[in-house]
Amino acid sequence: MTTQTTYQQPEIDAALAVIKFDAQGLVPAIAQQHDTGEILMMAWMDRDAVAETMRTGRACYWSRSRKAPWRKGDTSGHIQTLVELRIDCDGDTLLALVDQTGVACHTGRHNCFFRAIRNGALAEIAPIEIDMEKEKV
Repeated sequence: MTTQTTYQQPEIDAALAVIKFDAQGLVPAIAQQHDTGEILMMAWMDRDAVAETMRTGRACYWSRSRKAPWRKGDTSGHIQTLVELRIDCDGDTLLALVDQTGVACHTGRHNCFFRAIRNGALAEIAPIEIDMEKEKV
């Protein structure tokens, strides 16, 4: 069992002070499985999502399509428990080391990077693990 990491307000303030948000107030965040190194997904965070993630130890993102906060797993149960939040050298990209419960991708695959060019064509290289439509019941 992985220990959930939470941060205190001074740590949150220090992180927010060095993160360079874009003109829309967003920063890209890469979610990586902490123990295997598998890249799970990329999403966007705003200031509130960064603070919420750090405060609660649960990954929270900003949904550009819904224009609203999105806590990973609230509707699907496929949560991301924060192990560590890292900020890159330029302050313009985050790396969330997480412990993924269930699948990370809305397609039902373990990660969002399931397509690759193989033999000159786009191929799906990972199977669907969970039928997400059935899970909405």
